Amino acid sequence: MEGPVILCLLWAAGVLGTPATSSEIPTEAHPPPVINFSVSVKNLCTIYWIWSPPEGVNAKCELWYKSHLGEEKMVSKNNFRIEEVALNERICLQVTSQCNVESTNTSDPVEMCIEPPQGDPETAVKRLQCIWHNLSKMNCIWLPGKTAPPDTKYILHYWYNTLEKSLQCTNFYVEGQFNGCSFDLLEKDVSSSDKIQIMVTDTTGAIRPSYNIINLNNVKPDHPILTNLSLQNASLYVEWESPANFRSNCLVYQVEVNNSKSMEHKVHEPKSKCHISETPPEPEGNSKNKHCFVIHDVDPDAPYTVRVRAKASRFCFEDNDLWSAWSQKKHIGQNHDSKIHTITLLFIPVAISISTLLLLLYLKRLKIIIFPPIPDPGKIFKEMFGDQNDDTLQWKKYDIYEKQIKEETDSVVLVENLKRTSQ
Repeated sequence: MEGPVILCLLWAAGVLGTPATSSEIPTEAHPPPVINFSVSVKNLCTIYWIWSPPEGVNAKCELWYKSHLGEEKMVSKNNFRIEEVALNERICLQVTSQCNVESTNTSDPVEMCIEPPQGDPETAVKRLQCIWHNLSKMNCIWLPGKTAPPDTKYILHYWYNTLEKSLQCTNFYVEGQFNGCSFDLLEKDVSSSDKIQIMVTDTTGAIRPSYNIINLNNVKPDHPILTNLSLQNASLYVEWESPANFRSNCLVYQVEVNNSKSMEHKVHEPKSKCHISETPPEPEGNSKNKHCFVIHDVDPDAPYTVRVRAKASRFCFEDNDLWSAWSQKKHIGQNHDSKIHTITLLFIPVAISISTLLLLLYLKRLKIIIFPPIPDPGKIFKEMFGDQNDDTLQWKKYDIYEKQIKEETDSVVLVENLKRTSQ
């Protein structure tokens, strides 16, 4: 109790003076605003805002800067801010200065904006999206703008951190209504935190440029390669090779099994590996990332059809449900209807061939019945007049012969008569 008593005595004697009230405590002053505020764009979508500290700041003031980009706020001692933003809209950054990280006494805001690209927004491409295929190739597709000329020749530029400057995509293609372009992007060249900056425009500048920031989470692997099926002790073993470029824990799989006998269809998601004892080990240094899944209690007499697909695991990438295509189907088991099916397939073309031959013969005969051959008029007239001419000639020959005989006979008679008269 001696301390408070001594303080009260000192205040009473006027040594310490009277304590200050709350209204008499000096408040923190507002610092002046920042100066030399500027903005610039590098690469394709990297925006640099930079400013200088305000002038005339109290020496006791430890300057901090609060910047507002839309609804996103950031407090930092840095006198700059760098953001990757798609430049399709007007983008503004507001900056204020303050003397404490949690201070509410801030300077007046200073704003600097980036204007959107010039051109009719209806000409810009729509629904621009990119998928990272098998960690090796980036495929980007888009729809043409509503008022874009139909003969537009598009240009796609891309950039990521390890590139010194943006590059132009050259492998263009068309998928239905979509236009697209693909470029190489290997996993070793980027990290999971990197982003790909994309800009699509045209060769003539007739359409408005369109920008996009692509996160490396839209990953679609190639389909697995189904290598082996085997039946062992009423269990079906399925073995496949995973797509290249992926670590073993970065993919999940689905195994589709169809029983043709019972018409049963099941899709399994393997959670653990199995081992096929009959499979010989791979030579050292030549092994591939193989996986195996076993399905128990199967019908050994039933025919099965199996295929596999994969997608990126959430342990390595964001779960975007982009499954690969299904692998080629493999069959195992005896199909009791296979012989009948084979015989039927062989019988059908033979039956069709015989039927076609019989039909051709029948049509030929039917044609003769319906359209009998027409006699040749020339031949008929030739036969008619040819016979008469022959008979006429024969009659003429007969008359001449008779005349010759008659004349000769008469001549002989005449000679004999003359001889008799002379005697």
